[in-house]
Amino acid sequence: MDMLKKCTYLLLLLCIIPLSGCGDQRILEDLGFIQTTSYDLLPDGKLAITVSIPQADPETSAKREVLTANAESSKEAKMIMSRRTGMLLVSGQIRNVLFGLSMAENGLHGHLDTLFRDPSISSQVKVSVVEGNAGELLIDDYKQHPRTGRYIDMLLEKEALGQTIPKVTLFNFARDFFDQGVDPVAPILKKHENNYITTNGIALFRDDRYVTKIEPQDAMVFAFLKGKFRDGQINIELSEPGDTKEIVMFSSLISSRKIKVIRGAQGVDKVTYHIKVTGTVLEYIGDARLSKDQERHELEKRISKYISKKGDAIITLMKQHQVDSLGIGTVVRNRIGYEQWKKMNWRQELQKIPVECSVEVHIKDYGKFR
Repeated sequence: MDMLKKCTYLLLLLCIIPLSGCGDQRILEDLGFIQTTSYDLLPDGKLAITVSIPQADPETSAKREVLTANAESSKEAKMIMSRRTGMLLVSGQIRNVLFGLSMAENGLHGHLDTLFRDPSISSQVKVSVVEGNAGELLIDDYKQHPRTGRYIDMLLEKEALGQTIPKVTLFNFARDFFDQGVDPVAPILKKHENNYITTNGIALFRDDRYVTKIEPQDAMVFAFLKGKFRDGQINIELSEPGDTKEIVMFSSLISSRKIKVIRGAQGVDKVTYHIKVTGTVLEYIGDARLSKDQERHELEKRISKYISKKGDAIITLMKQHQVDSLGIGTVVRNRIGYEQWKKMNWRQELQKIPVECSVEVHIKDYGKFR
């Protein structure tokens, strides 16, 4: 009899276990996985929010569903959009957040804070600024890229690998926002009339507000100043207007950086960036014969001068707009100590401190041609 009871209890237990997992069943085809979302600021102060959702239903020919709503907050907009679709909207697969320029100029902290508070959203979601209206860029269809969200994600990943833009996530932006010694940056996207999207420089923020940008042609020099990396390429035009054309495509770059802070009686007297760049001349248009050591070394010096000049211009731009996108303040704080740092008004102090770039370039290879 005891054996019969035990078998009965075991049978009941086996029946109960499968039932315990039935409380929150979600069918994949019924879920709307938001991949990309955009924010724009309207003239009345409301938000225009757009989401792109890849379609998983094999019965539909559409590659994605796009929803948009105007609301006071992102959560209210999500509630409005959920009433317009048969899918249950979920945020766990968000890859990119796009902010229109009007939104970025007004400040991003409150909206990023909302994303951080949602436990379903990863801190590795990429943050970008759109030159113009972010919703229009996301809503548009691009013939060669049926899924716009995936198109944007792959574009940002590929360009970040080549160092032409920084890879900026929610975590990166929040870390730099709360650190008093560095300001956040973000890549800029732009929609062109010929129906494609391109990266268009680097947005520089003062705290959480967009104030200016690094132009696309100077983005690699910004990467030299920002930190060490491997791989990347830069096109350099060394000739002045009216001179014989001289252009160098410098590829397979390896860059390293050291920052020297010279202290004085009143604080910091000077900051110097020492940058070393090694690479391959992939293309050269000019009169120098790279097989000749002397002429090759002369070319290295001209490239060094070019990068130094561009670096100085970037630092001057930062000073003009009172931003520290390179994190000079972090290096200074570590050098002088926190007690002295607390007494500084760093944004004002940065205007006074001389910051210089010293660049050393080495051509490791110049191709098979002799």
